Amino acid sequence: MYHVLTESPRDIARRFRLIGEWPPFLRAVELAARVAPTNVPVLILGENGTGKEIFAHILHQLSLRRDKPLLAINCGAIPEGTIDSELFGHEKGAFTSAYESRKGYFEVANGGTLFLDEIGEMPLGTQARLLRVLETGEYLRVGSSRVQKTDVRVIAATNRDLLGLIRKGKFREDLYHRLNTITIRVPPLRERGRDVELLFEFFVDELSREWGVPPVELDSGAVEKLMRYPWPGNVRELKHLVEKLLILHPGQRITAAILQEYLPEREVLLPVVYEGGSPLPRSAKRSISEDLIYAKFERLETLLLRIQDSLSLLQEMTRQIGQHILDSDKGRLPPATPSSDIQDFSLEANERRLIEAALRHYNGNRKRAAQALGIAERTLYRKIEDYGLEGL
Repeated sequence: MYHVLTESPRDIARRFRLIGEWPPFLRAVELAARVAPTNVPVLILGENGTGKEIFAHILHQLSLRRDKPLLAINCGAIPEGTIDSELFGHEKGAFTSAYESRKGYFEVANGGTLFLDEIGEMPLGTQARLLRVLETGEYLRVGSSRVQKTDVRVIAATNRDLLGLIRKGKFREDLYHRLNTITIRVPPLRERGRDVELLFEFFVDELSREWGVPPVELDSGAVEKLMRYPWPGNVRELKHLVEKLLILHPGQRITAAILQEYLPEREVLLPVVYEGGSPLPRSAKRSISEDLIYAKFERLETLLLRIQDSLSLLQEMTRQIGQHILDSDKGRLPPATPSSDIQDFSLEANERRLIEAALRHYNGNRKRAAQALGIAERTLYRKIEDYGLEGL
């Protein structure tokens, strides 16, 4: 069933306090809104702190089950010996401490939605029980032989690689395919570009009003540092940073130096990998400076961007040359230039000339120049700096 949205993904996101303009992020919101009215299971993938539970609320609140309960359960926080009882309930005397019968979450949430967070931590035996519920709507309380029915929509979430767990025999493949009817991938904050700044401003405005303290403001250096920081704790970490700044620097203009106190260099654990590609056990992991890691990624990203920029400019040059040929008399090429007059035809030199010409043509309007060149405005700013064209 195709569901027509009556709100834009941006408006839906705002309604659930999800702030962002990055297209893949808004597409995830749109997917959640479209699948919400159905009863199919949904698998939400994303790192800790990205807002997976908020997506579960979108799926529930925009569904026909919104008047029924939404229960959120962290599968990793329930001991293996009691998770079956928590989910499916138990009868009196089913185990030592079962002094009375108890309903499970599937019974309490009947007619509503069950959000199973950290599904990758669920024991294999419980996975088999869950699969039966998803396929038949039937389950057994622990210590009972009487089949019970439930009408619950299951939304699962994880930050783990379920396919990798399947290969290791720690997650059932049939359950994975049953949960994976619709998959929503929530992107990490480090991939969301300017959303970092938007979220910072949102939290500053919200918390400064709530706490009655003067808001803080970022200078350009601080904004750049926010954009370069990897945000291992994602949106949750960013909110905590805003809280610290409002408490300790109310009303101040925040610089990169101030941020450095709260965004220190971190040590991250990366697996040492065999030549075959398999990671060593956790005990064999080595510590590498996060700053060094991201510096290497940044250099690689910069190199790829420059290659893309050069290709874009080369395409533009080719287009202009082709247009010149078409505009010439009956499509003939202009007379050959004497070898003594041949200029520098290197890509770099022509790239610089094209940028300079575009800037002069649009009287220094960099946005229009970037559009004419067919490149991103951010790329144009970088090229201007590289070629020393700041004065144009």
